[in-house]
Amino acid sequence: MERLLDLDIKALREMLRKKEISSVELTGFYLDRIKRYDGELLSYIKITEDTAMDMAKQADARIAKGEDGRLLGIPLGMKDIYCTKNIETTCASHILKGFVPPYDATVIRKLKEEGFVLLGKLNMDEFAMGSSTENSSFQVTKNPWDTTRIPGGSSGGSTSATAAGLSVASLGTDTGGSIRQPAGLCGVVGLKPTYGRVSRYGLIAFASSLDQIGPVTRSVTDCAAMMNIIAGYDPMDSTSIPEPVPDYTEYPGRDVKGMKIGIPKEYFMEGMEQDVRSAVENAVSLFVRNGASVVDITLPHTEYAVAVYYIVCTAEASSNLARYDGVKYGLRVDGKDIIDMYKKTRLKGFGKEVVRRIILGTYVLSSGYYDAYYRKAGQVRTLIRRDFDEAFNDCDIIVTPVSPTTAFKIGEKTEDPLTMYLSDIFTIPVNLAGLPAMSVPCGFDNTGLPIGLQIIGKPLDEAGIIKAAYVLETELKLKKIPDRFRNK
Repeated sequence: MERLLDLDIKALREMLRKKEISSVELTGFYLDRIKRYDGELLSYIKITEDTAMDMAKQADARIAKGEDGRLLGIPLGMKDIYCTKNIETTCASHILKGFVPPYDATVIRKLKEEGFVLLGKLNMDEFAMGSSTENSSFQVTKNPWDTTRIPGGSSGGSTSATAAGLSVASLGTDTGGSIRQPAGLCGVVGLKPTYGRVSRYGLIAFASSLDQIGPVTRSVTDCAAMMNIIAGYDPMDSTSIPEPVPDYTEYPGRDVKGMKIGIPKEYFMEGMEQDVRSAVENAVSLFVRNGASVVDITLPHTEYAVAVYYIVCTAEASSNLARYDGVKYGLRVDGKDIIDMYKKTRLKGFGKEVVRRIILGTYVLSSGYYDAYYRKAGQVRTLIRRDFDEAFNDCDIIVTPVSPTTAFKIGEKTEDPLTMYLSDIFTIPVNLAGLPAMSVPCGFDNTGLPIGLQIIGKPLDEAGIIKAAYVLETELKLKKIPDRFRNK
C-alpha cells in the first residue's frame, strides 16, 4: 500500500478502474494515515470518516457499473472555507461553530460530480486571515518537514495534509498568497488561478476582489488534473470569466524552448535567505538549459504592494464579516438588547487577528479617511497591474521566490503582526493584479526545509505556468513526502 503515496490521480484512477484496488480500500488507507499522523500535525479540523466511507462505497458501485469520473473514488481533504451540504463549515472560527450549510459550493459540487471522496475539513487561519495557520480558533497546524515550524497560511491545513500524504490532493484559497506561500513552505505544488477562472460561489468570503480558489497537490500533473475540474464559467458567480477552459493535462511534457523568463530585480531583496536565492537561481539555470532565455524586468510599484493589500483586504473584510451578528446563523451570545447581543457575539466569536483587520478596514472606509486610504490604494493597485502588463510585453512568465525565507518557528512572529504580514511580500502583488501564479518546489535549505519557486503568468495562462513548472519538477526530482510520514 505504501506505493499509493507516489501515484498521481491518473494512476490511482487507472488502478480503481481495473479493480486493482477499491475506493473503500484507498479511502481506508488515507483514513488510517490520518489517525496515525494527524494527532501530531493537526491538519484536519474535522474528519468525516462515515461520510468518506459512504462516498467510497458509492464510487465503487459506480465503477462496478462501468461509470467513469475524473476523481471517481479519489479521497481528498478540503479547506474548511467551502460550504459543504450537511457538513459543518466553520472557517476555523468560533463564530461559525455549528454552521451546517444547506448547499455545496460550486467547486465542491464539481468534485462530487466527478466522484471524489471527502476525507474531512482542513485547518486554516480564521477566515483565511494569516500567513502561518496560527490564527485558527481551534488548533495550530504543524509543518511536516519540521513540526516545530509553521506550515504557512492561510491554507496551512491543505498543504500540511497533502505534503504528509494525509490526502491525495486538496483545494486552498489565495487572497494574498494563501495557497502559494504555504505550498512553498511545505514542499508541494500550489496554484492560484486568474481571478474569475474558478467560481467563488459558496466560498466564505474574506476579500472578494482578491480571493481565488486553487489546487494543492504533490505533483504538477495532479494540479493540471484538478484545474480541469474546477475551472470554468459559473453563472452563480458574477465575477466568473466566460472563457473556454483548455485541457491543462496536455501541457505537462511540453518544452520551454524559446520561452522568455522575466526576472524582476525588486524581488531579490536584502534579507532574503541565501539558500532561497541559490535555489531560485538554480531553477532559472535549469530553464535556460532547457531552451528558455532570461529577461531582466522591473516592477517598480512592488514596494507599495503590502500597504495597498492591507488597506484593500481589511476594507473588504470589514464589509464581508458584518453579516456575522448572531442573528442568522452561527454563534449567538445573549445580551440585554440587540446591540448588546451583536457586541457580545462578535467579541466572543472572532479571534484577535480578525478583530484587528475589521477595525483597520472600518477605519479606512470611514468618513474623512476613504479618499486618503481606500481610494488611493485602488489607484496604486492599478499601477501595480500596469507594471505587470508592461513586463509581459517582454516575457512570457515571471519567476520569483515564493517567500524570502523558509518556514519559521511556531510562535516566532505572533506578537509582531507587521513582520508576519511581510511573509507574503512576493505573493501579494499577483492578487492585486488578478494574475495566475504557482508555487512549485525548487529545493531545500541546509536544514532540510522546502523552498518554493513562484511562476507568474499572463491572465488566463495557467497552461503556460503548468508547462514551465513540469519542466522544473522533472529536472529536480525532489522528495515529495518526508521520511517520517512514510508507513514503516
